[in-house]
Amino acid sequence: MDVSFLGGPHPQRGVGVVAPFDFALDRELWRWVPDEVSLHLTRTPFVPVEVSLDLARLVSEHETLREAVRALNAVEPEVVAYACTSGSFVGGIPGERAMCEAMTRAGAVPSLTTSGALLRALEELGVRRIALVTPYTVSVTRALEDYLAGAGAGVTVTGRAHMGLTRHIWKVPYRHVVDMARGAVRGSARALFISCTNLPTYDVIPQLEAELRIPVISANQVTMWAALRHLGTRAVGPYQALIDASARQRPVPPALPEEQEGWA
Repeated sequence: MDVSFLGGPHPQRGVGVVAPFDFALDRELWRWVPDEVSLHLTRTPFVPVEVSLDLARLVSEHETLREAVRALNAVEPEVVAYACTSGSFVGGIPGERAMCEAMTRAGAVPSLTTSGALLRALEELGVRRIALVTPYTVSVTRALEDYLAGAGAGVTVTGRAHMGLTRHIWKVPYRHVVDMARGAVRGSARALFISCTNLPTYDVIPQLEAELRIPVISANQVTMWAALRHLGTRAVGPYQALIDASARQRPVPPALPEEQEGWA
């Protein structure tokens, strides 16, 4: 049968995604992506190590990243995103920048990481006082705080809650994320960051923003938001303040004079 009159499929623009071997939330990433964009995912090689600083270092080694990006080159993405928070903050600010440079050299396309996207999202929202929710152990959570402190942007962590998990993070239900968020947010927090690309967050973001009256950003959200900005297009995230400007109009409690900033 001649179907040439259909004219499709429509051209797709590509985002390459390098994820750790245990990443289980491919479907969540796609929820932020508009129809005209395709995600091309590849994973780092398996290593028998639980979630820890050691694992973060192993899945972010430069040769591992270069091999992943070289594999993605075959489908010609316009940007490459490393979708792992701990793997991109474990080396601090210099380490994150070096990762981007290694990926860009391997693929000859712009590259970004989840942790770098986090800093850009905070700048976009105009906030510096943030609360953290992580599924990590204490040591990994502290490494995230160290990364933020080293950014030189005046970011202050006002509260945090961590789950102490070393495996099966993708199985955490939304209700646990909500409970942790309520415990982490203090009166002076002007945004909440939910860390780890393996922690489900898409549907919980609007709920938490409505309850807490501050922007709520997550690892997968900022990664897709930043990657799609490279393409000159927008992520899909109704009622999410980072993506939906109308969601930034919710009132928040008055700030002290020294805390007044940006969206707050």
